[in-house]
This record gives sequence, C-alpha cells and structure tokens, in this order.
Amino acid sequence: MITFDDFKKLDIRIGKVLSAEKIPDSDKLVKLIIDIGGEERQVVAGIAESYPDPTALAGKEVPVIVNLEPRKLKGHMSEGMILAADADGHPVLLHPDREIPPGSIIR
Repeated sequence: MITFDDFKKLDIRIGKVLSAEKIPDSDKLVKLIIDIGGEERQVVAGIAESYPDPTALAGKEVPVIVNLEPRKLKGHMSEGMILAADADGHPVLLHPDREIPPGSIIR
C-alpha cells in the first residue's frame, strides 16, 4: 500500500502520440514521440508484440507519467512511461473517451 501523498507525487498527463516506430534489434520495444502539452518527449515502451504496426498509434492519446527519472533502454532514452492495462500478459493502451488537450493533468 502507498499513501495518498505518495500517489500525488506522480505527475500523470495526457499525451498525444506524434510518431511511433519499432526499435531495431528488439522484439518488444517501441519508440514513441509524445506531445505532453507544449513539450515533446521520447518514451520507450515494451508494447511491440501487442502493436505490430506502431505507426498506427500516431494521433492516439495516452496517459503518461512525466516525472519519472529518464532511463536508457537499448541505447534509447525514455523520458516517461505510458500507462497500459495488462490483459492476459499483453499491454493494452488506455485512452480518454473523448479528445482532450495534450498535457491535461490526470487527477
């Protein structure tokens, strides 16, 4: 269990995927460029097996944790984390039920 104060430390915002491509030499990783409201971030996510054509993700809105410490994965910097549900061991991206501005804060 975490406290509500711990949860409040997470800065989760809606991001709009501008582009997505599979990372060469990786079966699982996709590199996404995401608009998080006036700022673009590169996020590397392990979703390639569930999204074999990552270019189809362009234009989708997804929740992104934006205050994670950057991390290098397979030589690519990841500056956030997209949130996904786990469906039988496979990630399924979450989306708002209607279009909202990139950078909208999730509370």
